[in-house]
Amino acid sequence: MRGLFITIEGPDGAGKSTQIELLKEYFKNKGKEIVITREPGGTLISEKIRDIILDNENKEMADTTEALLYAASRAQHVAEKILPALKKGQVVICDRFVHSSLIYQGMARGLGIDEVKAINDFAIMGLMPNITFFFDISPEISLKRKDEMGKKDRLENENIDFHKKVYEGYKKLIEKYPDEFSVIDARKSKEEIHEDIISRLPINTRKANNL
Repeated sequence: MRGLFITIEGPDGAGKSTQIELLKEYFKNKGKEIVITREPGGTLISEKIRDIILDNENKEMADTTEALLYAASRAQHVAEKILPALKKGQVVICDRFVHSSLIYQGMARGLGIDEVKAINDFAIMGLMPNITFFFDISPEISLKRKDEMGKKDRLENENIDFHKKVYEGYKKLIEKYPDEFSVIDARKSKEEIHEDIISRLPINTRKANNL
């Protein structure tokens, strides 16, 4: 694979969107072709699935249905957008990817990491990020930020216990797969966070090919 695949993980309200924009500008200044995308979503079909998943009206959605919808959205996203961009040698920066499903559905919903991983292994066709940044911030702080931002979706409206499970789930997953994550202190200023991210990029450590 010629491109560079970066994913950003962390609680809602951790500041991912701000840092993705700063990272986009960084790569543009380096003359790289950039694809900014998100999950669930990223393509027309995947965005329609996103609308179903996050609709506050869908309170009766089964946890298994939620997990399968995420995997379906991701399968389309990978096939239609992410893989083609990487094959062209582009930099793909994605707000969330498969780790989110392992946490939100596998751990917080209690479906099991192995079970959720199995359906997603089928969806992503072996594709994993070159690097995943986890924005480390407590659920109390992140939820306060989301409250200040206004309207929240179905998952964001879950109670504090759910969001604590998500946060602890990330911690456990990072402990289990430390090589898959680079942990960022999301309590720092946006300038400090950006510099921290830049210092850890694979291109700076010669891990990425042809970039």
